[in-house]
Amino acid sequence: MGRVTERRRVVRVRNGAVSTRPDTLVAEEPLEIRLCGKPLAITMRTPGDDFALAAGFLVSEGVVGRAEEVATIVYCAGATEDGSNTYNVVDVQLATGVPVPDITLERNVYTTSSCGLCGKASLHAVRTTARWPIADTPPVRVTPDLLAALPDQLRVAQRVFERTGGLHAAGLFSPEGELLDLREDVGRHNAVDKLIGRAFQSGRLPLSRSILLVSGRASFELVQKAVMAGIPVLAAVSAPSSLAVDLAAETGLTLVGFLRGGSMNVYAGERRLDLRARATAGAGT
Repeated sequence: MGRVTERRRVVRVRNGAVSTRPDTLVAEEPLEIRLCGKPLAITMRTPGDDFALAAGFLVSEGVVGRAEEVATIVYCAGATEDGSNTYNVVDVQLATGVPVPDITLERNVYTTSSCGLCGKASLHAVRTTARWPIADTPPVRVTPDLLAALPDQLRVAQRVFERTGGLHAAGLFSPEGELLDLREDVGRHNAVDKLIGRAFQSGRLPLSRSILLVSGRASFELVQKAVMAGIPVLAAVSAPSSLAVDLAAETGLTLVGFLRGGSMNVYAGERRLDLRARATAGAGT
């Protein structure tokens, strides 16, 4: 099975001095996800938690929502011409009675900008397929100070990032700021799918009492995944896209961007943040 990191020789230049040394790189390999034996998707990922990644992807696509809806997830032996197992192909078999979506060469999904759907259709597709509407039952309320402390917790827990500097992370936190789970991957969407997939496998969906923090920006795809898992709060250390903000507002998700130090921008769902103590005399000017 592929490793999380690999070693490569590099030429290092520091202040005019040249030397050679081994460097630790994050591994990147393709993963083909098959559904009931038929190819569904290929993603470039960091090996590890592949079954959770496949399960989380299917949750994000609205195919499954409960662990009992999946019969098995296995690596496909003989995935190459010589019959060897690359551990880069997984097949998900649905339980008896669970409908298998129509899979064609033109996948009718809405996770990429090349899907051919307009913004309005994309928003409608997520809203109508989400199993768990984001609701405040019970309510989730957080303070700016609590959110501001989360990125440091995430960075401390990123073991592979410290060795490579080349990974994104997704962390799941409780409303009290406790780190519940963390996954790393070369792709932000994969890290989130791994988190959601692990919760799916342990029967913890919907994640209605949780905060999702992602490194980098908040795309439409990441907001979609949070909504499909019933997560009420998504925070990112960088900017959201316009369609991500639209989807958050449409579904009731709290979306926070540019979460750095004590500063942040709240793009949607500000009702879940206790902002009274942070109100300033110049607000709205």
